[in-house]
Amino acid sequence: MGNFDLATVRHSMAHVLAAAVQELYPTTLFAIGPAINEGFYYDMKLPVRLVLEDFPAIETKMREILGKNLAFVREEIAKEQALALFAHNPYKVEIIEELPADAVITIYRLGDFVDLCRGPHVESTADLSVDGFALLNLAGAYWRGDEKRDQLQRIYATAFASKAELDHHLTMLQEREKRDHRRIGKDLDLFSFHEEAGAGLAYWHPMGGRIRLVLEDFWRKEHIKHGYELIYTPHVGRSWLWETSGHLDFYKEGMYSAMDVDGQEYYAKPMNCPFHIMIYQNDKKSYRQLPCRWAELGTVYRYERAGALHGLMRVRGFTQDDAHIFCTPEQLADEVYAALQFSLHILSTFGFSKIQAFLSTQPKEKSVGEAHRWQEATDALRSALDRADLSFGVDEGGGAFYGPKIDLKIEDSMGREWQLSTIQLDFNMPERFKLTFIDRDGEAKRPYMVHRALLGSLERFFGVLTEHYAGAFPLWLAPIQVRIVPVSMKFVEYAQQVARYLGEADLRVSLDDGDDRMQAKIKRANELRIPYTIIVGGRDAENGTASMKIRGGVDKNDLSLAELRSYLVEKSVSKSLFL
Repeated sequence: MGNFDLATVRHSMAHVLAAAVQELYPTTLFAIGPAINEGFYYDMKLPVRLVLEDFPAIETKMREILGKNLAFVREEIAKEQALALFAHNPYKVEIIEELPADAVITIYRLGDFVDLCRGPHVESTADLSVDGFALLNLAGAYWRGDEKRDQLQRIYATAFASKAELDHHLTMLQEREKRDHRRIGKDLDLFSFHEEAGAGLAYWHPMGGRIRLVLEDFWRKEHIKHGYELIYTPHVGRSWLWETSGHLDFYKEGMYSAMDVDGQEYYAKPMNCPFHIMIYQNDKKSYRQLPCRWAELGTVYRYERAGALHGLMRVRGFTQDDAHIFCTPEQLADEVYAALQFSLHILSTFGFSKIQAFLSTQPKEKSVGEAHRWQEATDALRSALDRADLSFGVDEGGGAFYGPKIDLKIEDSMGREWQLSTIQLDFNMPERFKLTFIDRDGEAKRPYMVHRALLGSLERFFGVLTEHYAGAFPLWLAPIQVRIVPVSMKFVEYAQQVARYLGEADLRVSLDDGDDRMQAKIKRANELRIPYTIIVGGRDAENGTASMKIRGGVDKNDLSLAELRSYLVEKSVSKSLFL
């Protein structure tokens, strides 16, 4: 086999998949089949509705094609030739028609299958592993993501250079399925969704609410420690606000319909930033008052297509971990560095140690803001990354039209990347709202505005955490930290004393004083992933002691209550990730 990167292998295997489907269902119309992170997919219009039971036949046909040592043959053709070649396929025709008249179009042939494609591909099917691929799932997909266009069938698949790599990946997928936050959320009674009351809106149950409260309290305390002020802003605003910010021009499709209030149009907020700007404008600012660091757990509402909704990871109403920094040009570098260090501190507290940074710079085609400001801002971001001794990739031209940014991606316990923290410069809104501060020379000048998120949103971050920990939250986050189990009903009174004693130290304690046998109670505590189960019996009642079962650890017996409480409090206060 040749030495090809996985993206090339997977894109080549997408053509093998399409060739196999074409042999089995000759009238199929093919749309697009790109390589994606961890695999590939192909969207197609088939004469039948596929089910998972059809996969073995498709995989068998794919192996037949792989065994023929067919070459991936690249050809360059003119636009008119391409339109004639794919005249039967409206999806390919639409893509071709959008290309310039003089465009040189590439196609790839694989036996009898021909596809519109830029490539690259492996040289032949001999470069692909016969046992290194698997079809994974089926889904519906609208052509070009538009619900008003054709609905296609999407086959998800993956491919690796060897069967061993594939097997490892499939094992990991099984583990991910077990850790799915929607499944764990139901098992542990953390949250729910109710389509009849509104899709994409999360309901936090008492156990989930406990974890959220701990997260929010930690977030607030850390922000105050790091020099931020906490603010609170409305959930709706007049259309003037969104016209001035530009959201009604550029983001209206993501906003909910206007409501009439006293003859004025109001919109539910999709962002917090315009509200923070209104507070900034409440009085004239001197350079002596800067920087202003304002943070808010602000709930926002954004429209997402029904097909894009996914548990807590993609919702229509969510609470942003949001902050804005208004500063002078001289303060910018230090403020960006402090925000970056703050982000790293927060992420490491939750146990994320594999963190990648990316710097996105000024777009080449369209951007707002003076050239010197882009340079100053980009230099400040780059300097912060260097000062933090953080290696980073550069996405040249990948910044927003209104400013450069730093993104931090974490790797979870299952090897998946999640983009969480963002430090984003904004030249657009200060101009639109005409923000100023009075500098040392008495002149009114434009402040720098930095958007900064550490966690992204509480909902999505909670989903990531739930899967990262597999629902076995560390002690400081666990909704129930300690479960008290009496050996028999005779010792319930002593168990109550132990529960009160531990509860006085602000530990979250639950007493299981039901009629079930002790072993059944211990099993239930394990199913709920409770970190510590405290067993008390006759000798404990006499001696003022208890025994402790540690989730996934070694039992400790005959602990004094003072010793027990001290141990649990230290673990909780230190935010230890280990029991």
